[in-house]
Amino acid sequence: MKRILVIATGGTIASLPTEDGAGSLAPALTGAELVARVPLVEELCDFDVVQPMNIDSTNMRPAGWLAIAAEIERAYDDYDGFVVLHGTDTMAYTAAALSYLVQGSPKPIALTGSQQPMSAPFTDAKLNLYQSLLWACDDGARDVHVVFDGKVIVGTRAHKQRTMSYNAFTSVNWPLAALIRGGRVVREAGRGAVRERTDVRPTFYHALDERVVVLKLTPGLGPEVFEALAATSSAVILETFGIGGIPDGFEDVLFGWVDAGHTLVLTTQVPEEGLDLGVYEVGRAYAEHPGILLGDDMTVEALVAKTMWACGVASGQKQLGRLFQLSINHDRLG
Repeated sequence: MKRILVIATGGTIASLPTEDGAGSLAPALTGAELVARVPLVEELCDFDVVQPMNIDSTNMRPAGWLAIAAEIERAYDDYDGFVVLHGTDTMAYTAAALSYLVQGSPKPIALTGSQQPMSAPFTDAKLNLYQSLLWACDDGARDVHVVFDGKVIVGTRAHKQRTMSYNAFTSVNWPLAALIRGGRVVREAGRGAVRERTDVRPTFYHALDERVVVLKLTPGLGPEVFEALAATSSAVILETFGIGGIPDGFEDVLFGWVDAGHTLVLTTQVPEEGLDLGVYEVGRAYAEHPGILLGDDMTVEALVAKTMWACGVASGQKQLGRLFQLSINHDRLG
């Protein structure tokens, strides 16, 4: 029987009504209490539970990502897989971050949570938790994924699409890793269960640069905003229009930002199909300027986590650029 470590961090799945009587929720149940409420778990695997935090995921920070990764690193040799219980609001960010902090894991790391608390009468929490454990026990599972509403989504491709519905998450620009149906892991034909040797340890990283901001272009926004960001930010992820449109007047400021040693990542604010700066004249100049990083078809969540990781690890712009271009856990084509 597989041994699984459950890492509980709080979130809606662990929430109970607060004492103020206003109907609000706050994390209260422990990880052990959550697993105890799920039927048939004891027949599926042996498990232990650790609780490094019990917070609303709105309060998840990069320090929390490092704490979760540290729990996985500490226990890596003793377990066959890991399940992280997490709030849904920032789950995609954490899944992406773990993809960079724990790279090339031959053992599965599954993140799950719920749209309704475990204590609710018609909750999705029980099934999500059970299915995440089922995925963590699967012989072909490896690396970081979000397991939610019967879907297994690559950790760098998950995005929260809905605020209330049970099918909260979607996979952006990448096929699902698997579906879970009738208590079974179902893969598409040709996407067989191939698992690398589990005696090989992944590469763990321990540093992140939190000074990363995301800026969405809107009609009328001027380049002077970069002056305000310079004192507190080392990197800006700029969400351009469409396939890569940037208005007139930004060129000198953005080139100056990069030439001064800051990091600039260009992406699109359109969720699907990605960036291509070569199509229109308003974007072509940026594709040719040294030091500007291109987000291609990556999610914003993955771009935030990867930029924090690359800036935290790299010793200069050239190394940062090389790290950023790596394809890690299917985060970009290539």
